[in-house]
Amino acid sequence: MTDALARLAADLVAIDSRSFVSNLAVADRIEAELAGFAITRIDYADAAGVAKRALVAHRGPPGGYALSGHMDTVPDTGWTEDPWSGRIADGVLHGLGSVDMKGQVAACILAARGMPADCPVTLLLTTDEETTKLGAIALANSDAAKALGLQGIIVAEPTGLIPVRGHRSQIEFTAVASGVQAHSSTGQGKNANWALIPFLVELEQIHARLRSDTNLQDPAYDPPFSDFNLVLDNHGTAVNVTVAKATARIKFRRSRNVDWQPVVEAVRAAAKRHGIALHERAEGRPPELPSDHPLIARAVAMTNTPARTAPYGTDASELQELAPCVVLGPGTIETAHTPRECVSLAELERALPVFQRMLSLGG
Repeated sequence: MTDALARLAADLVAIDSRSFVSNLAVADRIEAELAGFAITRIDYADAAGVAKRALVAHRGPPGGYALSGHMDTVPDTGWTEDPWSGRIADGVLHGLGSVDMKGQVAACILAARGMPADCPVTLLLTTDEETTKLGAIALANSDAAKALGLQGIIVAEPTGLIPVRGHRSQIEFTAVASGVQAHSSTGQGKNANWALIPFLVELEQIHARLRSDTNLQDPAYDPPFSDFNLVLDNHGTAVNVTVAKATARIKFRRSRNVDWQPVVEAVRAAAKRHGIALHERAEGRPPELPSDHPLIARAVAMTNTPARTAPYGTDASELQELAPCVVLGPGTIETAHTPRECVSLAELERALPVFQRMLSLGG
Protein backbone atom coordinates (compact mmCIF):
# COMPACT_ATOMS: atom_id res chain seq x y z
CA MET A 1 0.00 0.00 0.00
CA THR A 2 2.88 2.42 0.74
CA ASP A 3 3.97 2.67 -2.91
CA ALA A 4 0.45 3.42 -4.11
CA LEU A 5 -0.07 5.97 -1.34
CA ALA A 6 3.26 7.68 -2.04
CA ARG A 7 2.62 7.77 -5.79
CA LEU A 8 -0.87 9.27 -5.47
CA ALA A 9 0.14 11.80 -2.82
CA ALA A 10 3.12 12.92 -4.91
CA ASP A 11 0.95 13.17 -8.04
CA LEU A 12 -1.53 15.41 -6.21
CA VAL A 13 1.22 17.66 -4.87
CA ALA A 14 2.62 18.00 -8.40
CA ILE A 15 -0.62 19.67 -9.58
CA ASP A 16 -0.84 23.39 -8.82
CA SER A 17 -4.15 24.00 -7.05
CA ARG A 18 -3.50 27.19 -5.11
CA SER A 19 -6.83 28.68 -4.12
CA PHE A 20 -6.70 31.42 -6.76
CA VAL A 21 -6.25 28.96 -9.66
CA SER A 22 -8.61 26.26 -10.93
CA ASN A 23 -8.60 22.89 -9.18
CA LEU A 24 -10.12 21.00 -12.13
CA ALA A 25 -6.85 19.20 -12.93
CA VAL A 26 -6.46 17.81 -9.42
CA ALA A 27 -10.17 16.89 -9.34
CA ASP A 28 -9.70 14.94 -12.59
CA ARG A 29 -6.68 13.15 -11.14
CA ILE A 30 -8.69 12.15 -8.09
CA GLU A 31 -11.61 10.90 -10.20
CA ALA A 32 -9.22 8.58 -12.02
CA GLU A 33 -8.63 6.81 -8.69
CA LEU A 34 -12.31 6.25 -7.93
CA ALA A 35 -13.47 3.47 -10.25
CA GLY A 36 -16.63 1.90 -8.87
CA PHE A 37 -17.74 5.06 -7.04
CA ALA A 38 -20.72 7.12 -8.09
CA ILE A 39 -19.32 10.63 -8.50
CA THR A 40 -21.20 13.90 -8.44
CA ARG A 41 -19.34 16.95 -9.68
CA ILE A 42 -20.31 20.24 -8.09
CA ASP A 43 -19.01 22.98 -10.37
CA TYR A 44 -18.98 26.69 -9.63
CA ALA A 45 -16.96 29.82 -10.35
CA ASP A 46 -15.30 31.76 -7.56
CA ALA A 47 -15.55 35.54 -7.19
CA ALA A 48 -12.77 36.00 -9.76
CA GLY A 49 -14.57 33.77 -12.28
CA VAL A 50 -12.14 30.86 -11.83
CA ALA A 51 -13.65 27.42 -12.49
CA LYS A 52 -13.80 25.25 -9.37
CA ARG A 53 -15.09 21.77 -8.60
CA ALA A 54 -16.07 19.86 -5.46
CA LEU A 55 -16.70 16.12 -5.56
CA VAL A 56 -19.08 13.75 -3.82
CA ALA A 57 -17.99 10.13 -4.34
CA HIS A 58 -20.07 7.30 -2.88
CA ARG A 59 -20.10 3.52 -3.00
CA GLY A 60 -22.47 1.07 -1.35
CA PRO A 61 -25.80 1.66 0.39
CA PRO A 62 -26.73 5.14 1.67
CA GLY A 63 -25.82 6.32 5.15
CA GLY A 64 -22.60 5.61 6.93
CA TYR A 65 -19.63 7.91 7.39
CA ALA A 66 -17.65 10.17 5.09
CA LEU A 67 -14.00 11.12 4.80
CA SER A 68 -13.42 14.71 3.75
CA GLY A 69 -10.47 16.70 2.47
CA HIS A 70 -9.75 19.81 0.41
CA MET A 71 -7.92 20.04 -2.89
CA ASP A 72 -6.65 23.64 -2.71
CA THR A 73 -3.48 24.98 -1.12
CA VAL A 74 -2.18 28.30 0.16
CA PRO A 75 0.13 30.38 -2.11
CA ASP A 76 3.76 29.33 -2.59
CA THR A 77 5.14 32.20 -0.49
CA GLY A 78 8.82 31.88 0.39
CA TRP A 79 9.56 28.65 -1.46
CA THR A 80 13.13 28.37 -2.78
CA GLU A 81 12.72 24.86 -4.23
CA ASP A 82 10.02 23.70 -6.63
CA PRO A 83 6.78 23.77 -4.59
CA TRP A 84 5.22 21.16 -6.89
CA SER A 85 8.10 18.71 -7.04
CA GLY A 86 6.36 16.03 -4.98
CA ARG A 87 9.88 15.06 -3.93
CA ILE A 88 10.22 12.04 -1.65
CA ALA A 89 13.40 11.75 0.43
CA ASP A 90 14.00 9.43 3.37
CA GLY A 91 10.33 8.51 3.54
CA VAL A 92 9.14 12.13 3.62
CA LEU A 93 6.99 13.79 0.96
CA HIS A 94 7.91 17.42 0.28
CA GLY A 95 5.95 20.11 -1.52
CA LEU A 96 3.17 22.65 -1.30
CA GLY A 97 0.07 20.96 0.08
CA SER A 98 1.88 17.78 1.10
CA VAL A 99 0.59 17.95 4.68
CA ASP A 100 -2.27 20.42 4.15
CA MET A 101 -3.70 18.36 2.76
CA LYS A 102 -3.01 16.36 -0.38
CA GLY A 103 -1.28 13.59 1.57
CA GLN A 104 -4.43 13.25 3.66
CA VAL A 105 -6.64 13.24 0.56
CA ALA A 106 -4.55 10.41 -0.89
CA ALA A 107 -4.89 8.47 2.37
CA CYS A 108 -8.67 9.01 2.36
CA ILE A 109 -8.94 7.70 -1.20
CA LEU A 110 -6.94 4.55 -0.50
CA ALA A 111 -8.79 3.90 2.76
CA ALA A 112 -12.15 4.27 1.01
CA ARG A 113 -11.15 1.99 -1.88
CA GLY A 114 -10.09 -0.71 0.56
CA MET A 115 -13.48 -0.97 2.29
CA PRO A 116 -15.84 -3.94 1.68
CA ALA A 117 -18.33 -3.40 -1.12
CA ASP A 118 -21.32 -3.73 1.22
CA CYS A 119 -20.09 -0.94 3.52
CA PRO A 120 -21.33 2.60 2.75
CA VAL A 121 -18.34 4.78 1.90
CA THR A 122 -18.36 8.49 1.00
CA LEU A 123 -15.65 10.96 0.06
CA LEU A 124 -16.44 14.67 0.31
CA LEU A 125 -13.71 16.59 -1.52
CA THR A 126 -13.80 20.37 -1.48
CA THR A 127 -11.79 23.36 -2.63
CA ASP A 128 -11.37 26.98 -1.47
CA GLU A 129 -10.95 25.71 2.10
CA GLU A 130 -7.95 27.99 2.53
CA THR A 131 -9.96 31.07 1.56
CA THR A 132 -13.75 31.25 1.39
CA LYS A 133 -14.91 27.67 2.14
CA LEU A 134 -17.03 27.98 -1.02
CA GLY A 135 -16.39 24.36 -2.00
CA ALA A 136 -17.66 23.09 1.35
CA ILE A 137 -20.64 25.45 1.21
CA ALA A 138 -21.58 24.25 -2.27
CA LEU A 139 -21.16 20.64 -1.23
CA ALA A 140 -23.19 21.04 1.98
CA ASN A 141 -26.01 22.58 -0.07
CA SER A 142 -25.95 19.91 -2.76
CA ASP A 143 -28.80 17.43 -3.13
CA ALA A 144 -26.27 14.66 -3.79
CA ALA A 145 -24.63 15.08 -0.39
CA LYS A 146 -27.88 15.65 1.49
CA ALA A 147 -29.44 12.50 0.02
CA LEU A 148 -26.75 10.26 1.52
CA GLY A 149 -28.05 10.60 5.07
CA LEU A 150 -24.56 10.62 6.54
CA GLN A 151 -24.10 9.71 10.19
CA GLY A 152 -20.83 11.55 10.60
CA ILE A 153 -17.89 13.15 8.77
CA ILE A 154 -14.17 12.73 9.42
CA VAL A 155 -12.40 15.89 8.24
CA ALA A 156 -8.87 14.62 7.59
CA GLU A 157 -6.80 17.70 8.47
CA PRO A 158 -3.35 17.10 10.03
CA THR A 159 -4.00 16.54 13.74
CA GLY A 160 -1.39 13.86 14.46
CA LEU A 161 -4.36 11.43 14.55
CA ILE A 162 -5.62 13.18 17.68
CA PRO A 163 -9.42 13.66 17.50
CA VAL A 164 -10.42 17.32 17.42
CA ARG A 165 -13.96 17.73 18.69
CA GLY A 166 -14.28 21.45 18.01
CA HIS A 167 -12.56 24.49 16.58
CA ARG A 168 -13.05 28.17 15.97
CA SER A 169 -14.49 29.69 12.81
CA GLN A 170 -13.76 33.07 11.35
CA ILE A 171 -15.30 36.38 10.53
CA GLU A 172 -13.20 38.28 8.01
CA PHE A 173 -13.51 42.05 8.06
CA THR A 174 -12.34 44.10 5.08
CA ALA A 175 -12.01 47.80 5.89
CA VAL A 176 -11.32 50.31 3.12
CA ALA A 177 -10.31 53.96 3.43
CA SER A 178 -10.39 56.15 0.34
CA GLY A 179 -8.11 59.02 -0.68
CA VAL A 180 -7.11 60.98 -3.76
CA GLN A 181 -4.04 59.94 -5.76
CA ALA A 182 -1.51 62.61 -6.67
CA HIS A 183 2.22 63.19 -6.67
CA SER A 184 2.91 63.52 -2.96
CA SER A 185 5.04 66.65 -3.42
CA THR A 186 2.18 68.75 -4.85
CA GLY A 187 -0.02 68.80 -1.78
CA GLN A 188 -3.00 68.05 -4.02
CA GLY A 189 -3.63 64.49 -2.96
CA LYS A 190 -5.30 62.88 0.02
CA ASN A 191 -3.59 59.90 1.63
CA ALA A 192 -6.07 57.22 2.64
CA ASN A 193 -3.71 55.93 5.32
CA TRP A 194 -4.33 58.97 7.50
CA ALA A 195 -8.02 58.04 7.61
CA LEU A 196 -7.24 54.39 8.27
CA ILE A 197 -4.79 54.92 11.14
CA PRO A 198 -7.29 56.09 13.82
CA PHE A 199 -9.50 53.12 12.94
CA LEU A 200 -6.50 50.82 13.38
CA VAL A 201 -5.77 52.34 16.78
CA GLU A 202 -9.21 51.20 17.93
CA LEU A 203 -8.64 47.77 16.40
CA GLU A 204 -5.42 47.44 18.39
CA GLN A 205 -7.46 48.11 21.52
CA ILE A 206 -9.86 45.32 20.54
CA HIS A 207 -6.88 43.02 19.95
CA ALA A 208 -5.56 43.84 23.44
CA ARG A 209 -8.97 43.32 25.03
CA LEU A 210 -9.31 39.86 23.48
CA ARG A 211 -6.09 38.90 25.26
CA SER A 212 -6.98 40.42 28.61
CA ASP A 213 -10.76 40.11 29.06
CA THR A 214 -11.58 36.60 30.28
CA ASN A 215 -15.22 37.12 29.33
CA LEU A 216 -14.08 36.98 25.69
CA GLN A 217 -11.93 33.88 26.15
CA ASP A 218 -12.59 30.15 26.12
CA PRO A 219 -10.43 28.09 28.51
CA ALA A 220 -11.22 24.94 26.51
CA TYR A 221 -8.90 26.27 23.77
CA ASP A 222 -5.16 26.85 23.53
CA PRO A 223 -4.68 29.76 23.36
CA PRO A 224 -7.86 30.77 25.20
CA PHE A 225 -8.01 34.13 23.40
CA SER A 226 -9.24 34.57 19.84
CA ASP A 227 -7.07 35.32 16.84
CA PHE A 228 -7.51 38.90 15.61
CA ASN A 229 -4.96 39.13 12.81
CA LEU A 230 -4.39 42.30 10.78
CA VAL A 231 -3.03 42.57 7.21
CA LEU A 232 -2.56 45.95 5.48
CA ASP A 233 -2.51 46.74 1.76
CA ASN A 234 -1.79 49.98 -0.12
CA HIS A 235 -2.27 48.17 -3.43
CA GLY A 236 1.21 48.78 -4.80
CA THR A 237 1.31 52.55 -4.25
CA ALA A 238 4.77 54.09 -4.64
CA VAL A 239 6.27 56.07 -1.77
CA ASN A 240 6.00 59.36 -3.70
CA VAL A 241 2.29 58.97 -4.41
CA THR A 242 -0.60 59.70 -2.06
CA VAL A 243 -2.52 56.54 -1.32
CA ALA A 244 -5.91 56.41 -3.05
CA LYS A 245 -7.00 53.18 -1.36
CA ALA A 246 -5.87 51.66 1.93
CA THR A 247 -7.25 48.28 2.91
CA ALA A 248 -7.11 46.51 6.25
CA ARG A 249 -8.14 42.87 6.46
CA ILE A 250 -8.80 41.34 9.86
CA LYS A 251 -9.36 37.67 10.56
CA PHE A 252 -11.30 37.18 13.79
CA ARG A 253 -11.61 33.57 14.92
CA ARG A 254 -14.50 33.09 17.31
CA SER A 255 -15.36 30.28 19.71
CA ARG A 256 -18.76 28.66 19.97
CA ASN A 257 -19.14 29.24 23.71
CA VAL A 258 -18.18 32.93 23.76
CA ASP A 259 -20.49 35.85 23.06
CA TRP A 260 -18.52 37.34 20.18
CA GLN A 261 -21.12 39.93 19.15
CA PRO A 262 -19.51 42.72 21.23
CA VAL A 263 -16.33 42.33 19.17
CA VAL A 264 -18.26 42.62 15.90
CA GLU A 265 -20.15 45.66 17.17
CA ALA A 266 -16.91 47.32 18.28
CA VAL A 267 -15.37 46.89 14.82
CA ARG A 268 -18.50 48.23 13.15
CA ALA A 269 -18.67 51.25 15.49
CA ALA A 270 -15.00 52.10 14.89
CA ALA A 271 -15.50 51.95 11.12
CA LYS A 272 -18.52 54.22 11.32
CA ARG A 273 -16.71 56.74 13.52
CA HIS A 274 -13.82 57.07 11.12
CA GLY A 275 -15.68 56.90 7.81
CA ILE A 276 -14.28 53.51 6.83
CA ALA A 277 -16.18 51.23 4.44
CA LEU A 278 -16.53 47.84 6.12
CA HIS A 279 -17.38 44.45 4.62
CA GLU A 280 -17.90 41.27 6.65
CA ARG A 281 -17.75 37.63 5.59
CA ALA A 282 -18.56 35.00 8.18
CA GLU A 283 -18.05 31.26 8.04
CA GLY A 284 -20.59 28.90 9.57
CA ARG A 285 -20.88 28.75 13.32
CA PRO A 286 -17.90 27.26 15.15
CA PRO A 287 -18.28 23.46 15.09
CA GLU A 288 -17.97 21.81 18.47
CA LEU A 289 -19.20 18.48 19.81
CA PRO A 290 -19.21 17.48 23.48
CA SER A 291 -16.66 14.93 24.61
CA ASP A 292 -19.37 12.30 25.09
CA HIS A 293 -20.86 12.69 21.60
CA PRO A 294 -20.95 9.24 19.92
CA LEU A 295 -18.75 10.34 17.02
CA ILE A 296 -16.11 11.77 19.35
CA ALA A 297 -16.29 8.75 21.64
CA ARG A 298 -15.73 6.44 18.66
CA ALA A 299 -12.78 8.48 17.41
CA VAL A 300 -11.23 8.40 20.88
CA ALA A 301 -11.71 4.62 21.04
CA MET A 302 -10.21 4.13 17.57
CA THR A 303 -7.11 6.23 18.32
CA ASN A 304 -6.80 5.61 22.06
CA THR A 305 -6.21 9.34 22.38
CA PRO A 306 -8.31 11.95 24.24
CA ALA A 307 -10.13 14.49 22.09
CA ARG A 308 -9.17 18.14 22.16
CA THR A 309 -10.10 21.47 20.60
CA ALA A 310 -8.10 23.51 18.09
CA PRO A 311 -7.72 27.27 17.51
CA TYR A 312 -7.76 27.04 13.70
CA GLY A 313 -10.64 26.41 11.31
CA THR A 314 -11.59 23.71 8.78
CA ASP A 315 -14.39 22.81 6.38
CA ALA A 316 -16.25 21.41 9.37
CA SER A 317 -17.71 24.88 9.92
CA GLU A 318 -19.77 24.26 6.76
CA LEU A 319 -19.95 20.45 6.54
CA GLN A 320 -21.56 20.22 9.98
CA GLU A 321 -24.80 21.14 8.20
CA LEU A 322 -24.70 17.64 6.67
CA ALA A 323 -23.63 15.61 9.73
CA PRO A 324 -21.58 15.87 12.94
CA CYS A 325 -17.88 16.33 12.26
CA VAL A 326 -14.66 15.23 13.91
CA VAL A 327 -11.34 16.56 12.65
CA LEU A 328 -8.85 13.69 12.51
CA GLY A 329 -5.90 13.08 10.23
CA PRO A 330 -2.21 12.21 9.98
CA GLY A 331 0.69 14.64 10.12
CA THR A 332 1.03 17.91 12.01
CA ILE A 333 0.55 21.54 11.06
CA GLU A 334 4.10 22.46 12.12
CA THR A 335 5.28 22.81 8.51
CA ALA A 336 1.90 23.64 6.93
CA HIS A 337 1.74 27.08 5.27
CA THR A 338 5.55 27.27 5.24
CA PRO A 339 8.18 26.80 2.48
CA ARG A 340 9.30 23.65 4.34
CA GLU A 341 5.99 21.81 4.05
CA CYS A 342 6.32 18.03 4.25
CA VAL A 343 4.72 14.90 5.67
CA SER A 344 6.01 11.49 6.62
CA LEU A 345 4.67 8.69 4.41
CA ALA A 346 4.68 6.45 7.49
CA GLU A 347 2.25 8.87 9.18
CA LEU A 348 -0.04 8.80 6.15
CA GLU A 349 0.12 5.00 6.13
CA ARG A 350 -0.73 4.87 9.83
CA ALA A 351 -3.98 6.72 9.12
CA LEU A 352 -5.38 4.11 6.74
CA PRO A 353 -6.57 1.56 9.34
CA VAL A 354 -7.90 4.37 11.54
CA PHE A 355 -9.96 5.78 8.66
CA GLN A 356 -11.20 2.32 7.75
CA ARG A 357 -12.26 1.52 11.31
CA MET A 358 -14.21 4.80 11.40
CA LEU A 359 -15.88 4.00 8.06
CA SER A 360 -16.75 0.47 9.22
CA LEU A 361 -19.02 1.93 11.89
CA GLY A 362 -21.54 2.55 9.14
CA GLY A 363 -21.42 -0.97 7.77
